[in-house]
Amino acid sequence: MEYYKYLRQYVGHKPIILPGSVVIMTNEQNEVLLQKRREGHWGLPGGLMDLAESFEEVAKREVYEETGLIVENLKLLNVFSGAGYYVKVPNGDELYSATAVYYTNDVHGDLVIDYNESEKMQYFSLNHLPNELSDEHRGFIEQYIDFKDFS
Repeated sequence: MEYYKYLRQYVGHKPIILPGSVVIMTNEQNEVLLQKRREGHWGLPGGLMDLAESFEEVAKREVYEETGLIVENLKLLNVFSGAGYYVKVPNGDELYSATAVYYTNDVHGDLVIDYNESEKMQYFSLNHLPNELSDEHRGFIEQYIDFKDFS
């Protein structure tokens, strides 16, 4: 059972802190890989931490589970947390996310979509991101662009 589901058995819908990781993966054209989630918004591949995992292990596991790709040489961009990362999901669960955002262009394997989680995967120009990109993930990518200074 995923750790957050285990916690929910005890706390119900009350706020909890959920650590996780996402990865900004870029190709040779400096485009970023995004996944369109089943809920209809685009975002970066990644997910929530399980017991005994490091943030980097979460990033590698989630990317592989969701895309079939293997990522190496992850570099930490930032850890995003605090009051601005409060979420109340449609079922009433409340959470504060603590998300480690990594970036890499060291990506191997064949893209295989997990249709249980995603509708689509696509590379996008950093200058032309989809309108349906989640605000949170847009902020991650904007900080990456500022950090890398692609101008």
